[in-house]
Amino acid sequence: MLFWCCCVSLAVADDIQVNDQNLYSRKGADTCLKCHDEDYKYPIFPIFYNKHGNRNDPRSPMAQLQCESCHGPGRAHATEPKVGFDRAPIISFGRNSPASKDKQNGQCLQCHNDHGRQNWAGSAHERQDMLCVDCHKLHERHDPVLQITQQSEFCYGCHKKQRAEFARTSVHPVRYEKMECTQCHNPHGAVTDAMLKTNTKNDTCYRCHAEKRGPYLWTHAPVAENCGLCHEHHGSIHTPLLKKRVPLLCQECHTSTAHARNPYDGSAVSSQSAFVLAKGCLNCHSQVHGSNHPSGVKLMR
Repeated sequence: MLFWCCCVSLAVADDIQVNDQNLYSRKGADTCLKCHDEDYKYPIFPIFYNKHGNRNDPRSPMAQLQCESCHGPGRAHATEPKVGFDRAPIISFGRNSPASKDKQNGQCLQCHNDHGRQNWAGSAHERQDMLCVDCHKLHERHDPVLQITQQSEFCYGCHKKQRAEFARTSVHPVRYEKMECTQCHNPHGAVTDAMLKTNTKNDTCYRCHAEKRGPYLWTHAPVAENCGLCHEHHGSIHTPLLKKRVPLLCQECHTSTAHARNPYDGSAVSSQSAFVLAKGCLNCHSQVHGSNHPSGVKLMR
């Protein structure tokens, strides 16, 4: 057996105290693996390659009550049943499990109740009756949802709109496997809008775009208020992630400036208007996020 060397010494340690020893199997995981071996229909042995199966870490389930740390007392389940009777149930996981959502998630939260998940109760995902195992695969060597190359596909399963946004021309590089959804969002819950990891949308953007943070001597008001006033967060058909192309985007606010008040549209291209061609307003107002130049009040330098 390829994995037998991992399993021969998994019996529950004598110094582990449980509420009722008669409910737990005497030899811990050794008892489970007699049936749940390499021929079992669900992969079991890869757990010994991840953190949950590391007996050297006292926080791991395998260093405590082993399989029964998550699946509950299993002595009755492991006892050979009488002919014609089903085995006594244990806590199983998944949409087909008879265990309730709260029971399944509660098994995870008894260990995973740290700062990153303390807002799970009442979060958007919790209110949608999601299970931890809807996203996480605990018996695999590497949990797919924690891999940068696979995480977005799990999110897209529900977030169809975001999948479409990341297929646009100008996007954050999630679809190129350079970013993860969890770089910005906390899927386990947050008190912020869209479950962002930081306090505001701007703070989230500044984690990568630090040069836009300022402070500036001359500040562009919408920049300091909300990056999302001008930019689409996931993807846009306008570079760089702009909600509209310039100058149309600028004219949502700047409609009565020193320039002509008529909207600049495609018809002005024929007259070679400097306000329309190429980067539009940005031809002159290049420091649109803010300027520290003494003469930069118009954000031109």
